[in-house]
Amino acid sequence: MAARDFYEVLGVPRGAGQEEIQRAYRQLARTHHPDVNADPAAEDRFKEISEAYDVLSDPETRRRYDAFGPQFRQVPEGADPADFARAGSRTRAGAGAAGWPSSGGGAGPGAGVDETELADLLSELFGGRAPRGGARGTGPIPGMGPLRGADQEAELPLSVADAYRGGRRSVTLQGPGGPRSYEVTVPAGVTDGQRIRLAGQGGQGSDGGPPGDLLLVVRLRPDPRYRVDGRDLLVELPLAPWEAALGASVSLETPGGEAKVKVPPGTSSGRRLRLRGRGLPNPRGPDGDLYAEVRIVVPEQLTDRERELLQQLAASSTFDPRGET
Repeated sequence: MAARDFYEVLGVPRGAGQEEIQRAYRQLARTHHPDVNADPAAEDRFKEISEAYDVLSDPETRRRYDAFGPQFRQVPEGADPADFARAGSRTRAGAGAAGWPSSGGGAGPGAGVDETELADLLSELFGGRAPRGGARGTGPIPGMGPLRGADQEAELPLSVADAYRGGRRSVTLQGPGGPRSYEVTVPAGVTDGQRIRLAGQGGQGSDGGPPGDLLLVVRLRPDPRYRVDGRDLLVELPLAPWEAALGASVSLETPGGEAKVKVPPGTSSGRRLRLRGRGLPNPRGPDGDLYAEVRIVVPEQLTDRERELLQQLAASSTFDPRGET
């Protein structure tokens, strides 16, 4: 599915100022943040909104996006938007692809160009040195001068524990010249979809130009214990019936170590108990929370004494979980 126009995602015109963009982002974030929107699609929508804001709130990134469209990260620094647009028009000729709405309102480069077309397009522009399959050539580009290498992306799978702690990791990626290893500093509290930039580790520059950057996109692996929602974590909390009925203080393992959970009397299955700040760390604001979801567990086998006490309770209680008490 083609990427949506970031302006369309935020609902702002292409000439919108930074304040308008920020205002639109905040309004949409409040509506679609997974913490306040139970729609299963809210998380994906929120990520789309965040990516659009990240691009359009940075003047330089926005300029490249306006000039080159959805493939702006792959276009080398110094590329002429006019040349790119002319080559793109020729590439798209006859294909029926929609033009990229440039800031001037006319058809522009980028939209409707798939990876193969983009490689051909850049190859046409830059003398056969366009990125294809992540690799770029290094020959000179007559009349273009030094060009910065293209940024490249790769995924970085992490466990929830790794995302919580952060730290140094060795990463090996396959490239056109064989495997390459990197030492990566993972910030504590990274979230799914977050990009870690390795400056100068992307595509090679040409004619003396600097290399591009390598962007590692964090992908959190499914965890058998924790469900991740942004920086919040959800974990199951098994309770005995008497702990749920009478209340208790129970221990719970979290990524940051053991925590004590106060269970209020009369707690039923499905209730979520919030442990503020025990989710994933946030270097720029409040840490995420951890939610312990109660599940009442009944012993498979009762002792004689337990059976006797439960029979006494059943005989004396008026509680009806299926109706009025």
